[in-house]
Amino acid sequence: MTEIEKFLEDKRVRPTAMRILIYKFMGQKKIAVALTDIENAFTKADRTTLYRTLKTFEEKGIVHQIDDGTGISKYALCEEGCNCDIKNDLHLHFHCNNCNETTCLTDHKIPQIKVPNGFVSENVNLVVKGICDKCSV
Repeated sequence: MTEIEKFLEDKRVRPTAMRILIYKFMGQKKIAVALTDIENAFTKADRTTLYRTLKTFEEKGIVHQIDDGTGISKYALCEEGCNCDIKNDLHLHFHCNNCNETTCLTDHKIPQIKVPNGFVSENVNLVVKGICDKCSV
């Protein structure tokens, strides 16, 4: 059993060939990817299978979804130990206005945001927009 298969099984995800390939693909990227990026990488795969894999990964805490303001959902692998908890695991995302890439800045945590009584936080997303380090040189 490979390391990825064990990881997926530990997350209670059946390690199918397509799930393993998508996990490997996302692991090789240093940026968040959209469904279309995955579709372009796996042109022979069924779009529904790819979408369902992303949704399964999201439900099981393997990836998190990023709304970077472009209108296209992006996905990135969660770092080790992450449980995508709104109280503990929030970090910044950076969207480059030049190359249009979105990057997780996992070393830059978002402080816990306290909302007024009666309000219930379900999602927090902080995206910084500007020019990334690759484009600013």
